[in-house]
Amino acid sequence: MTTSFEYNRLNKDDAAVLMVDHQAGLISLVQDYPPNEFKNNVLALADIAKFFNLPTILTTSFEQGPNGPIVPELKEMFPDAPYIARPGQINAWDNDDFVAAVKATGKKQLIIAGIVTDVCVAFVALSAIEAGFDVFVVTDASGTFDETVRAAAWERMSAAGVQLLNWFAVACELHRDWRNDIEGLGNLLSNHIPLYRGLMTSYFARAGQ
Repeated sequence: MTTSFEYNRLNKDDAAVLMVDHQAGLISLVQDYPPNEFKNNVLALADIAKFFNLPTILTTSFEQGPNGPIVPELKEMFPDAPYIARPGQINAWDNDDFVAAVKATGKKQLIIAGIVTDVCVAFVALSAIEAGFDVFVVTDASGTFDETVRAAAWERMSAAGVQLLNWFAVACELHRDWRNDIEGLGNLLSNHIPLYRGLMTSYFARAGQ
């Protein structure tokens, strides 16, 4: 049986990360994940970007208004990353500086997360698909009002060719092979998944025997 499906997987040498509108005001709108879980997911994705040395772009929308400033941890983690404070454009792709920063990475694959999923994430993802990029949306590092809204946004993006995956899958697909680095990625996962800490503790105990 033949198939036309082609597994287009993440490539750490051809991927960039776009953190869209993770802002102090907007984060209060996220109701499809518990607050602590959601923030952990966002920071996990940020850690992945740093671990794999992926070009990362930060952007905010109307931060002088109710949307508020960017989550401070992200600014601290990426002090030298392009930071595009959009004066008003809802779709970041409508901002020339943002698009220029994306294109300047030279990467074809875009890993996108943000608030809210159905607007700030979906609009950028659809625009990037139209512009010829391969787009991967990190579902659990993106949040919105409720699960019904989220499901509709996922369906809209998926129908356009956006790949949907969680941050753990992003890490594993980028890593490809545990022999590349066991302890580094293992520690990263342990810092964000409590159950994984037990797994790594067991591994280290056996390795020390």
